[in-house]
Parts: sequence; structure tokens; C-alpha cells
Amino acid sequence: MNNITLWWVLTGGLVALELVTGTFYLLMLGLGTTAAALVAMAGHDLNMQLVSAAVIGGLGAVLLGQWRKRQTTTPQESQDQHLDLGATVQVEVWNAQGTAQVKHRGAVWTAVLAPGQAATPGIFRIQTMAGNRLVLEHL
Repeated sequence: MNNITLWWVLTGGLVALELVTGTFYLLMLGLGTTAAALVAMAGHDLNMQLVSAAVIGGLGAVLLGQWRKRQTTTPQESQDQHLDLGATVQVEVWNAQGTAQVKHRGAVWTAVLAPGQAATPGIFRIQTMAGNRLVLEHL
């Protein structure tokens, strides 16, 4: 099997794996192997093919990582956009573990106290979210 065929088979394998994983990093490596196949088709030697695959694939992966870093939101930004923050809930009783079951938007949620709050029944405001728990503060 010649180099051109080998590069195209490797490209197809990477794209197929990418379809399974969905990370896009394998797609960047697939772009690198595509570049190597094109270099092989142009008649260059194996060293030039390997360099083009490494440079294009590596650069694509690095640029994708930087782009993803810029696209992700910080936990504070995602909480600022949460529609439940500031809503009020009624706590009937706190259990021994410092949690309570509260009804909010038609569902039962587990609630915990914000630091410095007393575990007494009453009306509380949702201060933040900790995973799937509501962090409450007294009104």
C-alpha cells in the first residue's frame, strides 16, 4: 500500500472515531492526515508528509483547545444567568443533616443553608445553586 492510500485510510479512521467520540480533536488530527495525503499526492517524501501531518493536526488541536477555553463560561457566569436565583421557597422543617426538601416550580428540591444562616423554618430566597441543590438564605 502506498503512502497516499495509507494517509487516506488513516483519515477515514480518524473521522470515524470522531463520529463516535464527538470531541473534535480527532477531527483536527484527521485534517493533519488529510494534509499529509495531499503532500504525498504532490510527490514529497515521507518526512515532509509526517511534518505536515504533525503541524496541521497539532496546530488544529491547539487552536481548538484555545477556542473551547474562550467559549466556556465560568461557574459564576452560568449562575448569573440561572432563572431560579432570587426566587423564594417555603421551608417547613430542616433535617439533622442540614438539608430540607422544598417545593419549587412544581418539583421537590433538596435545599441547603448558605453559610451563616440559621436552620429555622420560614421563607427563604434562593441564593445560588450547588449542583442540583438550592442554597438558601433567610429573607
